[in-house]
Amino acid sequence: MLTAAGWGVSAQVPLPTPPTPTTTAPPVAETTTVLPSVPIDTPACATDAGSLCARVFQVTHAGWLSRSADSITQHAITVAIIVVVALVLRFAVHRGIKRLTSGANAGRVPKILRPLRDRAAASLREAAPQIVERRSQRAATIGSVLRSFTTLLIYGVAFVLVLGEFGVNLAPIIASAGIVGVAIGFGAQNLVRDFLSGIFMMLEDQYGVGDVVDLGEASGTVEAVGLRVTTLRDIAGTVWYVRNGEVLRVGNSSQGYSVAVIDIPVGHSADVDETSEVARTAAAEECTEPGIAAKVLAPPDVLGVQSVTAEGILLRLTVRTRPGEQWAVQRAVAGAVKSALDEAGVPAPIPFGAVGGGR
Repeated sequence: MLTAAGWGVSAQVPLPTPPTPTTTAPPVAETTTVLPSVPIDTPACATDAGSLCARVFQVTHAGWLSRSADSITQHAITVAIIVVVALVLRFAVHRGIKRLTSGANAGRVPKILRPLRDRAAASLREAAPQIVERRSQRAATIGSVLRSFTTLLIYGVAFVLVLGEFGVNLAPIIASAGIVGVAIGFGAQNLVRDFLSGIFMMLEDQYGVGDVVDLGEASGTVEAVGLRVTTLRDIAGTVWYVRNGEVLRVGNSSQGYSVAVIDIPVGHSADVDETSEVARTAAAEECTEPGIAAKVLAPPDVLGVQSVTAEGILLRLTVRTRPGEQWAVQRAVAGAVKSALDEAGVPAPIPFGAVGGGR
């Protein structure tokens, strides 16, 4: 408040009120938020330039794949090594089996069969050139079984190792397989026995396809030899399936060589020496015939008197033949001997009914 003393006027003059400054807010500039170009699940290893994780992320933009790149690569290399080792091992084992079972086609005894050859009889070793084809088939069968078994074993182990490499817990699988194996072993004892018997039959060459065998319950020509059953066809054409585990004995008429047995009945008044000579000559001539000569291995042999009965005398003559050819040789030689005895006037035996009536 001012006092106008000098003017003689006393008055109160209000001071002017200064203007109130007005504050104007500056205009807000519009800002644009720029999203990062890197995905949210970018792995930390993607920032390492030159690393496998960064390279995989640059190509796939998949975080989970980038984080697992190193582990996947390591497992893939291990799996590849397992597969390569399995293939090489299978090739080496198959090559070894082939070397063991080879040689039959060239006339040599395969290595896997030589122990049996050494224990064979001298007569069988002498007939070896005649059974080259049989040895070849037998060695091929054994080799096929061994190759299949080794392939299954090697690939099975490799498969288990691959599963373990990928982190699969093998303990439950192995335990389950053990339990299943025990259950199958108890439930399939006959099947296992048939399988093992079939393997030993092949290794020991008890019989083969084309052999004439007697297996007890059935006899006939072998048509097929499997690991579980053997197929026979008898003389009437009936096919028999015999389980290998049920075969307790084997009578093989076609192994090594066969013998044709011819029994010659004559009367009591016949001269034994003269009759034997006539029979030998007739049998020898028959064995030189083109259709029979290829089936005969040795000249006929007259054994002499086999038995003496009320009806007459029984002489026996034998001829060694090729395997399975004894019946054809037996029929041909018997017919030739019968004709020769009739021409020589050798008396025939007395019929059975006539012996009783004469009394």
